[in-house]
Amino acid sequence: MQIQDKMIESTKEIFSSMVMMEITVKGILTDHGLLHNSITGMIGLAGTHKGVLAVHIPYAVAMAITSNFLMLDINEITEDVHDAVGEIANMLGGNMKSILSENSRDIDLSIPSTITGAQYNFQSDENVEKVIVEFDTGSGTFLVEINLEK
Repeated sequence: MQIQDKMIESTKEIFSSMVMMEITVKGILTDHGLLHNSITGMIGLAGTHKGVLAVHIPYAVAMAITSNFLMLDINEITEDVHDAVGEIANMLGGNMKSILSENSRDIDLSIPSTITGAQYNFQSDENVEKVIVEFDTGSGTFLVEINLEK
């Protein structure tokens, strides 16, 4: 099974069990260009595999996801939204660590962090294996991206 397939399976599982949202794959991208009115949660991987896992979510979708996740009515980008997006990146990072690691001890994860903005670019060095999957929540789409050093 390829990283892409495992990433899809892992993301669907986390959204189904933790966020209480059924999501579908909308497509596989090679690039996403500039991100607009979005929040990105990211977590670094270090060890036998080095790279970054990121979740890019437009504001409206991030609020819908956070509302489901926390079972609250969220209608603005608050600290709760940052925390929820960071936690989703953390859960996905943990799953990817298990998938990529022989015994889960040869890869370390960074503390999750988030960035947000009206327009920004998210890119790694050119010498990475990049997988970007677009998911549909019913409330809009979001991206899960992993960049691993070759």
